[in-house]
Amino acid sequence: MKAVAYSIKPFEKEYLAKANQKKHDITLISNPLGPDTVIYAEGKDAVIVFTNDDVSATVIEKLAALGVKFIVTRSAGTDHIDKDAAAIYGIKVANVPSYSPQAIAEHSVAMAFALNRQVVKADQHSHEFDFRNDGLIGFNFSGKVVGLIGLGNTGQAAASIYHGLGCQVIGYDPYFPKNLRYVKPASLENLLSTADIISLHIPLTPDTKHFVQKATLDQMKNGVMLINTSRGMLVNTVDVLKAIESKKIGYLGLDVYEFEKGLFFEDHKNDPVKDSLLKSLMSYPNVLITPHQAYLTKEALQEIADQTIKSLDLWQLNKCVGKACACAQECKKNPTTEKVIHS
Repeated sequence: MKAVAYSIKPFEKEYLAKANQKKHDITLISNPLGPDTVIYAEGKDAVIVFTNDDVSATVIEKLAALGVKFIVTRSAGTDHIDKDAAAIYGIKVANVPSYSPQAIAEHSVAMAFALNRQVVKADQHSHEFDFRNDGLIGFNFSGKVVGLIGLGNTGQAAASIYHGLGCQVIGYDPYFPKNLRYVKPASLENLLSTADIISLHIPLTPDTKHFVQKATLDQMKNGVMLINTSRGMLVNTVDVLKAIESKKIGYLGLDVYEFEKGLFFEDHKNDPVKDSLLKSLMSYPNVLITPHQAYLTKEALQEIADQTIKSLDLWQLNKCVGKACACAQECKKNPTTEKVIHS
């Protein structure tokens, strides 16, 4: 099968090569997919994309005109793909349904640790040979209430870590997993009002956009820690900034950002104008921003590459991609697919 992979970073190449074993003719390019770069898909059967690529209806129409029959995204989320448009043009869509949930979970907990123990500030001071302990007081995680919103693979992996730290773990998910250890079911209202640490582990859907906004923030404890390693648009950033300013949020860790498209994954340090909202957030010492790197472990990168190539293998054999299928038609066959909150 002939394919073109967009938005390829140098560190991805070895993992894709290892997974592919020269089975498919894949062109790797660093350019993101968009109206101006869709031409690179000419003569290809499939395009391989990432979360920052433009896979809108307009682009999909152009892909179809070029003869593209398949879209596979190197991510679990598919909110960047217009699946209805893909269905209209008969283009099959696949994602990576699950890859190293431990990678995402561990990064979310790492952010919580770094915020709590003032690791960034302490490191900066130490590099300046300022070894005072002033302003570095944290708290014990043991005994704290951790509220996990979304209890899919990643949420469950995070639950295991927090349980090991001695935390009281509560979780909200309309489809609460059976026989889940370590986590006590909670209503959303109870979780918001009692949790010391709240961590988001849900996909972005029309129902979950701005899941965290003024109404939900108002229900949270004063000084709450909020962590988001899922999708940027789960959070209304303007409302969260106000909550930081009012001290409603005591600690904020974001690996994703509501307006990250066209910003994250690239070097913008020399841009004359910076994102003013993001700059305002980062001006606070109790805010930690990382550049959508929670997935970035060797194990996760290999799993993503393996699943991507597996989708191409199955398509070439004219077989369904099973759990990786993210086509709009499949969602209609399984109406609960779009309603599940966990990821």
